[in-house]
Amino acid sequence: MKSYDAVIIGAGHNGLICAAYLAKAGKKVLVLERRHLVGGATVTEELYPGFKYTVCSYVVSLLRPDIIEDLELPKYGFELLPLNGTLTPTGDGDFVMRWHDAGDTRRELMRHSPKDAEAYERFAELLYHLALTIRPLLSTPPASPTKLGPANLKKLRGLGKIFGDRSDHLYDLAKLMTMSAAEFVEQFFETPALLGTLSASGIIGTFLGPRSPGSAYVMLHHYMGEIDGQFRAWGFPRGGMSGVAEAIASSARSEGAEIRLECPVERILIERGQAKGVVLEGGEEIRAKKVVSSLDPKRTFLKLVEEGHLDPAFRQSIDRFKIRGSSAKVNLSLSALPEFTCLDSIRARGESTDPYMAGAISISPSIDYLERAYDDAKYGHFSRRPYMDMIFPSMLDPAMAPPGKHVASIFCHYAPYELADGAHWDDQREAFGDAVIDTLAEHAPNIRDTILHRQVVTPWDLEQTFGLTEGNIFHGELSLDQLFFLRPVPGQDGYGTPIRDMYMCGSGTHPGGGVMGAPGQLAARAILGGE
Repeated sequence: MKSYDAVIIGAGHNGLICAAYLAKAGKKVLVLERRHLVGGATVTEELYPGFKYTVCSYVVSLLRPDIIEDLELPKYGFELLPLNGTLTPTGDGDFVMRWHDAGDTRRELMRHSPKDAEAYERFAELLYHLALTIRPLLSTPPASPTKLGPANLKKLRGLGKIFGDRSDHLYDLAKLMTMSAAEFVEQFFETPALLGTLSASGIIGTFLGPRSPGSAYVMLHHYMGEIDGQFRAWGFPRGGMSGVAEAIASSARSEGAEIRLECPVERILIERGQAKGVVLEGGEEIRAKKVVSSLDPKRTFLKLVEEGHLDPAFRQSIDRFKIRGSSAKVNLSLSALPEFTCLDSIRARGESTDPYMAGAISISPSIDYLERAYDDAKYGHFSRRPYMDMIFPSMLDPAMAPPGKHVASIFCHYAPYELADGAHWDDQREAFGDAVIDTLAEHAPNIRDTILHRQVVTPWDLEQTFGLTEGNIFHGELSLDQLFFLRPVPGQDGYGTPIRDMYMCGSGTHPGGGVMGAPGQLAARAILGGE
């Protein structure tokens, strides 16, 4: 029987990153993926001839620069195409455009509010410094305040140094960790559409509204990325999100890692409290010195680990881990770009609207709009007028669609996993898709005439197809009680588990979700450092 130093369950981007680092260290590594392609939720699929959909995740910013460098991802085809900025229709025929260029954004905001134009620089500067304060934590394992071992004390000293060096921002950070996104941005601005689009960053991937305490941290989480040194920039990978996963997989393979597709794991093989390998569906056993799961905590511990191998209190903690799905995706094949009425003034001047369409389009005209969308979800209904973050990948990479045609990638909130009155997503999927199109039609009336194909991906689909429990894209909410040393549960030491030689490397561990890669990188370091 073939044996490995490590077997990794799941070929999502974190699992692949963990595999690549272990293989670079000379370990014999096997990655097992249940689907027919690598990437997990970081995938591109051609569901209709010539139209390539970024089915789940769709933009990149948080991927750690040191991971890109260490794994030599550009060598394997990884390339990010920057988005121009974010267009937010105001709902009354106008728009707010936040360009990546600070001067252009300032001039745009002056049209709406000189006060907001002046405040935007202060807002951006504060977030920049807060991100600099907390960003080192993304590259280090979480320190526990209750453990006195030498390794943990070293982490605590490092943590103290980080905050000691930036004590002037410590109070701001403490406030932000407990505030709502709405409260935070209302300290600076007055333009409803600007307030709405900034607050929207605080609800992505969570079952929180913009006025929910803790949502301000989620906003900061999404502000910590960079592209080629440009802070807070977002980009689209050439070839779609599979461009990320395939590059990481190629890097891992170049170091000797094996990747087996269509190999679903039935259970983790445990003997006398120690992980010894895995058993595949069909009965094949694969032995390994270490077993690493890139799946979410619930799927890992409640599905793959037989009940008798875990302390009941630990299982209860995992069972209580908040992992409520609230996100959905709608992907469209289009015969032409929709014409947003808020850009009529641009067209009337004879200017091209392409620069506006080559960024994100945020349907978030006000904080109240977002909160009303959340109100629907609180009572088990999908939002009738949802928040949407939309990009046209074909505007950045023409190979994503046939010549002259386009694809649209629309991230949507809110779509609760559990629907009221016993309803099931199989019966509600198309109704939700209709709500998305109806809402878009309020801003781009011709969109219905341009749709050639439509894919609606619900939380149920995210669970059944991509293995995300309850459809949670972050493997668990980024709430204050589930961050840092509390993620996924208090007392779990970094990336290890209560079972010897079993580790976690997915987004359910510190520092959380997004196409970041830090959990996979830090888990690999923990595994190598523990030997």
